[in-house]
Amino acid sequence: MDATLIAVAALWGIATGLLIPRAAYRFSVEPDEDWRDSCPAGHPLTGPVGGWLGSTRCATCAVAVPALPGRTVTEGVGAGPAAPEHAPRPATTAPRYAPAVLAPVVGALACTALAAATGARPELVVWLLLTPVAVLLAVIDRRVHRLPDRLTLPLAGAAALLLGAVSLAPEHTGSWTSALLGGLALGGFYFLLFLINPNGMGFGDVKLALSLGVALGWFGWAVLFAGGFAGFLLGAVYGLGLMLLRGAGRKTGIPFGPFMIAGALLGVLFGALAA
Repeated sequence: MDATLIAVAALWGIATGLLIPRAAYRFSVEPDEDWRDSCPAGHPLTGPVGGWLGSTRCATCAVAVPALPGRTVTEGVGAGPAAPEHAPRPATTAPRYAPAVLAPVVGALACTALAAATGARPELVVWLLLTPVAVLLAVIDRRVHRLPDRLTLPLAGAAALLLGAVSLAPEHTGSWTSALLGGLALGGFYFLLFLINPNGMGFGDVKLALSLGVALGWFGWAVLFAGGFAGFLLGAVYGLGLMLLRGAGRKTGIPFGPFMIAGALLGVLFGALAA
């Protein structure tokens, strides 16, 4: 049963990870810009859910220009030697406008680890549902140092509501009360850091901390502390590596969201194994 559960979780991570790159591309804009609705060449993005889901190859860009009798056409301008009258239509593939491999791999690894640590307990459903959004946020923050409200706030609400529902199910191993308090505690701590140094801590990190605190708090205060500390530790190691390898300064900005999420993942894994 555990092997089947882990396999299903891995497939879920891959399937949802394949849907992330298009959304990450659309969300990865500066704060004063609208969400992207076209490919880099300007062609409108179409597909399910208003174009938010779909391939990271533009179908319009991939349309090949047919070979005309007596000449070769390159990018709409006639050039080159004469081509046979019945020359086959050249097949072209538009390049991807967003990386499409990392998200499925990360999603599969995270979901596999969560399934292996949690087992068949009901909270696993919550972790699997929250993971794709967390991966999406990490990708966006890594690209543009931004955590959109459209994702962070619903994630916090979903974490609280889903764990509240799980707390009513048998065989759960956490506490909904401590989850809610954990969200308030970690969110409040990040808000304090934001007030002390607004240039060093973004307000998006504060909103993300609400959902991560809920997930960590489900397992108690020790896990909340461990997961929160792990995020700072991972961020510090990354920052130190940048300083040593690339000569970055102490004031060089780094996206902190991915490290917060990675630390929370480690904390949840620890809590699930210890439960």
